Amino acid sequence: MNESYDVIVLGTGLKECVLSGLLATKGKKVLHLDRNEYYGGETASLNLTNLWKKFRPGQTPPKQYGHNRDWNVDLIPKFIMADGKLVKMLLHTKVTKYLEWKCVDASFVCQQQAAGWISQAKMAVCKVPANDMEALKSNLMGLFEKKRLINLYKYVQNVDVNDQKTWNNMDIMKQPMSDIFKHYNLEENTIDFLGHAVALHFSEEYLHMPAIDTILKMQLYLQSVGRYGDSCFLYPIYGLGGLPEGFSRLCAIHGGTFMLNAKVEEVLFGDDGKVTGVKCDGETATAPIVICDPSYTSQDRLKPAGKVIRAICLLNHPIPDTNDAASVQIILPAKQLNRNTGKSS
Repeated sequence: MNESYDVIVLGTGLKECVLSGLLATKGKKVLHLDRNEYYGGETASLNLTNLWKKFRPGQTPPKQYGHNRDWNVDLIPKFIMADGKLVKMLLHTKVTKYLEWKCVDASFVCQQQAAGWISQAKMAVCKVPANDMEALKSNLMGLFEKKRLINLYKYVQNVDVNDQKTWNNMDIMKQPMSDIFKHYNLEENTIDFLGHAVALHFSEEYLHMPAIDTILKMQLYLQSVGRYGDSCFLYPIYGLGGLPEGFSRLCAIHGGTFMLNAKVEEVLFGDDGKVTGVKCDGETATAPIVICDPSYTSQDRLKPAGKVIRAICLLNHPIPDTNDAASVQIILPAKQLNRNTGKSS
């Protein structure tokens, strides 16, 4: 431990493990520490024992939940775009050989639908159409709206950022996305699921931003469909915690040193204010670069940018209207839930 390194990394979150793995492959001497007994940090996938230890310390998981090893609960659940940059990085670094993957069965969106001229509108869970054929079968919209959506999909697929002839006489670098939707005369509900369930925006701000960003996000969605299965999303079978663990193995193979259950006491700084290393279990490791999870540094060096509320729900039944799919993503657009925050879940 009392050694000098090129880089010290604190925390085994995905970003920290990606960096330690890539630095090690470039010949850097890396020391990677984590206070926890598992990989992943705030993005870990916990078994029942660790889940109860984190949120209900001193209690034992109920026996009816089965074997400990059958559970991998993500603290920050996310699905991975099949044609996204992360998948390309995993393939390039060959970290995929440390993981088993599943194609997520489907993506759904909540939308209010009229139940009749007398009864009130009801909330429905509908599959997000990912191509022309699914758009024709979708119950999200009427027949004429389906045709308009198909025309938009064709336009998005044909857009080439470097060829203005494919922009259809619109300046996608300057015009807002609302102009594109208006050009194709799309209804408000259709715009809602395109913005939040296809482009995966969190708020309505994208409508007033240059269209190029949303078009690229929609292109990624459409290109990811069918890449490795019927859905555009992939997921590691044993949870997202497998991703940082995979990059940790990459780092170790190239000479990196890993320590879990490491009690990092302090990040050390020199008289000039520059970082010099860390103190752990009474010993000191030095390095000119320290990359860390924010929780490892003093609070006066942190600037909160916002807060996120998350909940973990263990269901004992399939989710209605999802055809009993084993794995799904459900988008809840803020407007559909009559929320005023402008944020989607």
